[in-house]
Order: sequence, then C-alpha cells, then structure tokens
Amino acid sequence: MFKNLTIYRIAPGWNPALDVVDAALEAGSFAPCGATQEKSVGWVPPRGEAHDAFVESVGGQRLLKLMIQTKSVPGSLVREKADEAATEIEDTTGRKPGKKQMKELREDALLTLLPQAFPRTASVLVWIDQATGLLITDAVAQSKLDEVVTALVRTFDDLALRLVQTKVAPSTAMTTWLTQDANDWPDGIHVERECELKSVDEEKSVVKFNRHDLPTDDIRKHITEGKLPTRLALSYDGRVSFVLTEAMQLKKIKFLDVPEADSDADAFDADVALSTGELQRLIPALIGALGGEIKQADPLFGE
Repeated sequence: MFKNLTIYRIAPGWNPALDVVDAALEAGSFAPCGATQEKSVGWVPPRGEAHDAFVESVGGQRLLKLMIQTKSVPGSLVREKADEAATEIEDTTGRKPGKKQMKELREDALLTLLPQAFPRTASVLVWIDQATGLLITDAVAQSKLDEVVTALVRTFDDLALRLVQTKVAPSTAMTTWLTQDANDWPDGIHVERECELKSVDEEKSVVKFNRHDLPTDDIRKHITEGKLPTRLALSYDGRVSFVLTEAMQLKKIKFLDVPEADSDADAFDADVALSTGELQRLIPALIGALGGEIKQADPLFGE
C-alpha cells in the first residue's frame, strides 16, 4: 500500500471526530477537469468505491486519498495556433499584434486546445496516526507534496503541519553507517546493497552502487574524498526494506514475508493493518537512530 513515505508532525490539539473529518473531505470531493480546466484536485473514498466513506479507520488508523487530475497541451501547439491567429490579424489589419495581444492569443489558443487534451490522473494516500501525532503521505515529489499540504490545510482550517526533522541529518547518519562495522549499526537497522554518493563540490559528481555488499573500502574512499550519501538501502528488523534519502524520505518500501488476505473484501483492511502496523514500528526506530526528533518552534504549514 505504501511504497514511499514523507512524514509530517501534526500540531498539538488537532483531533476531530471521524464524522467531522468525513464531512470536511466530502465538501472538498474530487470532480474531473472541465473542458477548459487544466487541473482539478479533490478527495475520493480510499477504498476506491463510489459512495464509500471519504475517511477509513482501520485499527484506529485513518486513511484519506487525494486525487489530482491534470491536462496539458504542448507549448509548441499553443504557439503554432497563436501564430496562425496573429498572421490572420496581420493579414486583415496590416499590423502585427503586440506583446499584450500575443499573450491573449496564446491564452485563447490554450483554451481552444484544452478540450482535446488527454487528462492524467494520480492519487496520493494520506495516513493520519492520531496516537503519535504524525501525518504520513506516500508522495515524495515536491509538486505532489505541495498539492497534498495545500488540500489538507484548505480542508481543515485548524490543521497545522511541519516536516519531521531529526537531530542527526540522514546524510550524516548514513555516512556513519557506511564507515563503521555492522555490529555498531542501530538496533534493528541493517545496511543493504544499494547506495548513492554525491560530491559537495561544484561538479556534484554522483557514484551509485547497486547489488553490492555494503559498506566497502571503495565507498569509504569516496566518502574520504568528500562524497556524501544521498540514498541508502536499509532494512528494519528483517521485516521492512526501504531506501532512506537525505531529505528524510523513505522510498522503495517493501514489506517482507507478507501474508495474503483471505479475500478481495479483506484486501484493503489487511493492507492497511499490515503496512501501518509495520511502519508504526519502523518510523520511531528510524527517528531514534537519527538522534530523535527536533522539537521545532518555526511556523507550521497551515498557520
């Protein structure tokens, strides 16, 4: 269910009832892009069934789903159609359109072409763990994160979020783990066979290791020469594998030895129970391995 993670801290005091959350999400429900609309963002039922609840609670964990639909037209087509209109104006009036009119022609061309554009749809899961005060999303691209945070604070007026940051930067911790003996790794954390190192100089040279036993003398040499790890494959307690990034995001999450659900009807609940159950153990262990969470006083998203 979760292949990637970005972790936010919820400001204290936000704990609305389930029916309040559902009503707020329904008020901001998703509607497909209109003929001349470039983007539409809204909430949908997490189970994927029409008329289901907009928030699901499984084992006390709340799941939401945001739908993002976009339509785009190649800039070359917009320019071509605007140029055709400009040529027609010049032929008719004997004068070339100015900058302001060309901008209007391009806008008109875009509105004309948008109804023919094929919409692209993506969804983003949001997991709210009320017990720990964490909000987790499977989005990692900044554009999607911006959409998620904007939608959340627009939907819930009293919700404020901040990215979880740790006392030890992930790149610093990864450097330590790659240069020390396995016996010194944090409890439950095991370095796997993939990493990426990047130099901090102007060249920003990158070295990638895939399917290599880590750490190695080669990696230690690169680190000595000034390259820092930006991605490192890890596993926790032999139950979850993932790639930790310098931005404190988790990617390529895999749950190991996963039992199969008894039926299709149980699949959603089983996936939620399994993934949130394992991640509830992994996340605090990883934060602990990174020195603990920084209790920040800077403004939160939504304040």
